[in-house]
Amino acid sequence: MKQSPLANAELAVIDLLWQNERLTAREIREQLYPDTTKAQHGTVQRLLQRLEDKGYVERDRSLFVHLFSAAISRQTYAGQQLESLADKLTAGSFAPLITHLVEEKKISRKEINRIRAILDGQVDEGDKA
Repeated sequence: MKQSPLANAELAVIDLLWQNERLTAREIREQLYPDTTKAQHGTVQRLLQRLEDKGYVERDRSLFVHLFSAAISRQTYAGQQLESLADKLTAGSFAPLITHLVEEKKISRKEINRIRAILDGQVDEGDKA
């Protein structure tokens, strides 16, 4: 299921959850807004609710203090966004995107070798020519 893209503030919250696995709303607020008081608590609560409604965050209600965790991995989200970008810009083709990244040296040799290994493992005998 493709999910809607995240706003910057939502992405900041989910990024914390990707890094920390499970956090309370207070812990998220303290990391996002370290120099503020509880005034930002409502903002964080609204962001968490939106993320939960969109299916990006899961809430553990079994304790008095709710714990939040990411319901989608960083890799899955990135893949969905790349597919969406390819659909919008290149009629669904990834070749122009990858070509650009290689030509502009945005992909390291190590990453190129990893991609090559993945592709080599997925080539069917009928595809080899």
